[in-house]
Amino acid sequence: MDERVRQHAEILVDHCADVQRGDMVQIGASKHAEDLVVALYEALGERGARPSLSWSLPKASRAYAQAMDEDDYTTKDHELAAMEETDVVFLVGGGPNPFETSDVPPEKAQAGSRAHQPVLEERLGTRWVITTHPTAAGAQQAEMATPAYEEFVYDAVNKDWGEQSAFQAQMVELLDPADEVRVVSGDTTDLTMRVDGMRAINDDGDHNMPAGEVFTSPVPDSVEGEVYFDKPLMRQGNEIEGVSLTFEDGEVVDHAAEKNEDVLSSILDTDEGARRLGELGIGMNRAIDQFTYNMLFDEKTGDTVHLAVGAAIDECVPEDSEFNDSAVHMDMIVDMSEDSYIEIDGDVVQRNGTFVFEDGFQSEA
Repeated sequence: MDERVRQHAEILVDHCADVQRGDMVQIGASKHAEDLVVALYEALGERGARPSLSWSLPKASRAYAQAMDEDDYTTKDHELAAMEETDVVFLVGGGPNPFETSDVPPEKAQAGSRAHQPVLEERLGTRWVITTHPTAAGAQQAEMATPAYEEFVYDAVNKDWGEQSAFQAQMVELLDPADEVRVVSGDTTDLTMRVDGMRAINDDGDHNMPAGEVFTSPVPDSVEGEVYFDKPLMRQGNEIEGVSLTFEDGEVVDHAAEKNEDVLSSILDTDEGARRLGELGIGMNRAIDQFTYNMLFDEKTGDTVHLAVGAAIDECVPEDSEFNDSAVHMDMIVDMSEDSYIEIDGDVVQRNGTFVFEDGFQSEA
């Protein structure tokens, strides 16, 4: 087996999830990620954990959704019961065709999301980790040769996470005590939000691998302005491109997309919380230096900001603060590499992708 795969598994088991003897572990994966699943089983066996495996089959999911009546979607009680007995969850991406479910009607996809929400909420109470195994399909989507894509993935994953954590901690020190954040990019994005009372989190590998961002949740009713998302995203097997959102009093009051606007509209209509922001994330993983159509990687790029409509993040929101609840959490990316800046309480902390604590930072445009 490729030693990079074993290293990936060791990072997941030790650094990300801190798996202990006797832990009940669920693994959900594509069959194209079989090598990483085998390496995970080996690492889990060495620690005396108890894994179970569920293969992800997009063709089966599509067939089910096509046949299912929208009104018949309910929570799968047996899946919820299994999650209630689970300590650790590994979700491994890397399937064959990201467009497999593109012809599932959006209203069915949203009905499925609402029905799955109790399982999702239970999963968020476990030590969960999302990752990706490099496959030929992933390489094709990223427009890279397969060996080059493998190298790209492992450069982003198999790294010194202590050093990366220390780098990101500098942004946490700026964001955690902040009252207000402003994001400006060109003449299409000028967005402000309050973050007072919210916690800033250093994503150094607890839940995502690759990690590499600092994130928080905005005060729900505080978001004002307009934002244009330069990068496309995949959702429900569809590519959504050129998304524009306008916020007033924290809610999306106008929206548009250059491609698949109907899918965007259906997501925003999932529930009341889907029209509010649940996350502000600042990408900081410098090993991720190109766009790949994989949000797990793309949102960590070091000269981007991502914003998620929908559910806030539990660890960011204190018990006495308002939590934005939704069955949706959809990340979208703003390119901050040119004619852009981030302000925290009126001070520029990033300009054109360079942070205030990095060489080359320019305080003035």
